[in-house]
Amino acid sequence: MNGINQTFLSSAQIMDRYITAGKVNQSQETSKSNSFQDALLEAMDSSRETTLKFSKHATSRLADRNIELTKEQMDRLTEGTNKAGSKGIRDSLVMVDHLAFIVNIPKNTVITAMDQSQADENIFTNIDGAVIA
Repeated sequence: MNGINQTFLSSAQIMDRYITAGKVNQSQETSKSNSFQDALLEAMDSSRETTLKFSKHATSRLADRNIELTKEQMDRLTEGTNKAGSKGIRDSLVMVDHLAFIVNIPKNTVITAMDQSQADENIFTNIDGAVIA
C-alpha cells in the first residue's frame, strides 16, 4: 500500500520487537542495578565530564588579565563545574585559588574569568550557586 511496509500493526508489537526482545532474563542479570534512573544518572555524569569550553569573552579576559591556568587549576575548575552540575546549578561561580570563573553549566562553558582582586567590590551577579574548588 503506497510502498509502505505494513509489518507492525500496533505500538505493542513494536515494543515487543524492539524493547522487550532486548531485555536480559532476570536470572542472567548481574548484581549491578540496571534501572532507568541509574542509566540516566550515568549518562548525565558522563556528559558533564566533557572538556570545558571558554567563550570568546572569557578567553579575552584571561589574556587581558594575564591569567594562565595550570593543569591542576584546570582540573579543579572542571571538578568544581561537575559538582555544580550535580547539584542542579545552572550558572555558577567557581573559585580556584585566587581566580573566579562564571560557568554556564548546561553549556559547559566558562563565561568570564578574573583574578579575585580585580572583581568590582567582590560582587557576582546572575549566578545561582558557587563552588570553591
